[in-house]
Amino acid sequence: MVPIILSLLLFLVPYAFGGEYSSVKCISNKTIYTQNTTYHLNLNELLSSFSTEEVVITDLFSHKTAGSPPDAAYGLYLCRADKLPNDCRNCLITAGREITKQCPNTKQAIRWSDDCMLRYSDTHFFYKIEKSPVDYVCNKGNVSKLEVEKDDFEKLVADMMDELIIQASNHSKKYAYKSAVFNETEKVFGLLQCTQDLSGFDCDQCLRSEVNRLVNELCGGKLGGRISTPSCNLRYEIYEFYKFPSSDDELKVPSSLTKGKTKTSSVKLAAIVSPIVVLLVLVGIYFSLKVWKGRRKHVRRKDSLHGTGDVEIVNEQSLQIDLETIEAATDSFSKDKKLGEGGFGGVYEGVLPSGGKIAVKRLSKGSGQGAQEFKNEVVLLAKLQHRNLVRLLGFCLEAEEKILIYEYVPNKSLDYFLFDPTKQEQLNWETRCKIIGGIARGMLYLHEDSRLRIIHRDLKASNILLDEEMNAKISDFGMARIFCVNQTQARTDRIVGTFGYMSPEYAMHGNFSTKSDVFSFGVLVLEIISGKRNNGFYHDSSSGDLLCYAWEQWMSETPLEFMDPSLRYCNAASEIMRLINIGLLCVQKRVEARPSMTTVVSMLNSYSVAIPLPQKPPFFFSKNSEEEFTNSNQSPTESRSWSVDHSPISQLHPR
Repeated sequence: MVPIILSLLLFLVPYAFGGEYSSVKCISNKTIYTQNTTYHLNLNELLSSFSTEEVVITDLFSHKTAGSPPDAAYGLYLCRADKLPNDCRNCLITAGREITKQCPNTKQAIRWSDDCMLRYSDTHFFYKIEKSPVDYVCNKGNVSKLEVEKDDFEKLVADMMDELIIQASNHSKKYAYKSAVFNETEKVFGLLQCTQDLSGFDCDQCLRSEVNRLVNELCGGKLGGRISTPSCNLRYEIYEFYKFPSSDDELKVPSSLTKGKTKTSSVKLAAIVSPIVVLLVLVGIYFSLKVWKGRRKHVRRKDSLHGTGDVEIVNEQSLQIDLETIEAATDSFSKDKKLGEGGFGGVYEGVLPSGGKIAVKRLSKGSGQGAQEFKNEVVLLAKLQHRNLVRLLGFCLEAEEKILIYEYVPNKSLDYFLFDPTKQEQLNWETRCKIIGGIARGMLYLHEDSRLRIIHRDLKASNILLDEEMNAKISDFGMARIFCVNQTQARTDRIVGTFGYMSPEYAMHGNFSTKSDVFSFGVLVLEIISGKRNNGFYHDSSSGDLLCYAWEQWMSETPLEFMDPSLRYCNAASEIMRLINIGLLCVQKRVEARPSMTTVVSMLNSYSVAIPLPQKPPFFFSKNSEEEFTNSNQSPTESRSWSVDHSPISQLHPR
């Protein structure tokens, strides 16, 4: 009996653990650190949290930061989607040992293997597509050995990969796998995976750029191949190289690629028994993990019942920062540290003991944002992670203070540049296009790609922050609302937001949806092109408001009359006309006529996408429109924020 068990184990090892493929890249040998410096200590702490025997792995993806800039160490790992937590941990232990051995004193490195990827850097790289460095391996066998044409095989693989890309980019865990039949009985198997910090759009872009290169160029005519980048990886083989425990079909042992060879009885026995053994082991592990997770949920639920009752805030305890630290960082909220005044309070620059800068939003005690709105913003920002959203670093609920700590964004907000005649020239055409694209990607993430469907409700130029490279970051989620998965619209009797950016159905009737945000985005696009505010524009023009003026110039095909005078020499008339068209589509009065943010991003990214003609926009400054707003007790020239509606639509509904 013992020899049989040993033979089964030996038979199973190659398929369960793999480990033959391994590659380490020291990304920048010029960027090095010395022993026992702050960065070195932070890096050791980071790797210890990923790759030691004591670490309990519960997720196949994680990203963390150790320390504070400029000495912070950023790292992530991604285990193959079919791996169990224990396999993931074993792989990370090996990866941590190899990456530090092969890249000593290097601040940036990455290690790929069959089972996992481990990466660290001294610069923030989360939520970004990175395609370099790259590593690839091709199967040594040629397609000519099979009874199939090379072109037919490559087309089959490419078509399979196209399907997988769509599935992976829409999957919450950013992976997909499947098989396709060729030569009547033979199969080819594919597995694609992105790091889970990417949006669905970015995952799609990363995978598409690598599929053609792998299938048709690097491994053309080969029976299999893989390509690995920092943000995504993909692989195909003519044998079943993955083992997903959730499906009986995925537990089959890969068949031999050789034909016509007789099997010995022992191999047949192993082929029959080994899947059963694997299945029993995996089922046992599955139920053990399920029981363990159930106990953890029970404990968390019990703790929350005896605590504040704010379950979401309790779950974010790791983000909580004490008031003393914040006061020290801001010199007790000194006037010299004040960056500006938001809708609910002041924003201050802070400097941590490590030297890293932060932005501190101190909510005024008399502001309209109470505990509910504060909790709303904390929970949202803690869960939303995208390079075009401002990043929440922590919060404070202490001594009647409500404080949010954000990443420091050095270039202030978009309106600081856009509406200042002396600063407009710093926003050249390329920068403005980049800002528009960043806002669009951020809104697409909020509407479609995040775990929650978010309606921002206060998208405007002052809520778009700009980082050191003038990348747009959407901020201020105090007025945001969360929709459940099938919810498309809602209504409120208490309007919030800023006049001039609000859609007509929201301003007049309190109806809001993702298309309300699309309207606000359209206004922003037209403001960015023209360098003029929508609010109060009619003071300078007899044509009406900014939307009316954009319509007239688009109809007359005179974009140079609409564009910011500082852009007159950019030689981009056709691009400006295209963006005015997109902006006008977004601000159409009929809700159903406005495009979704998915469509908007497609139109911005590809000139091959046909753009329909827009309809005449609403809010022309006329006697009728003035009377409408007068009857609503709202001035057409006024920019204001109304109190927040407390109706129960804001309950969290994970998608």
